[in-house]
Amino acid sequence: MGLKTSHKCLTKVWAADVAAVEAAISQFAVHRPVTNDCQVVLFELERDEHLHVNVTHKRPTRTLRGWAGPAKLPGGFVHNRVFADSEAVDIIGEIRRMVFADGPQV
Repeated sequence: MGLKTSHKCLTKVWAADVAAVEAAISQFAVHRPVTNDCQVVLFELERDEHLHVNVTHKRPTRTLRGWAGPAKLPGGFVHNRVFADSEAVDIIGEIRRMVFADGPQV
């Protein structure tokens, strides 16, 4: 199983946070196996000061508080969240929770 990250930043506003988040994500599987292939994308949108995060799993997962979704895409099931004034450590925690979200909600 795999866990991949990528980012698409338009400015340097989130650069340090994105670097810290990606470094932390690379260590997630060291402490706990990833059992549902997952892609994390961090990105900015034009005229928007927020950091957006998509977490796409191969198989459906439950939706956690603060995350929108899931939307079904050709590559899997995506949840999205937007961060405004969050510290990197808080963003990392929220992404970790979503990466390891267990089965779908009932």
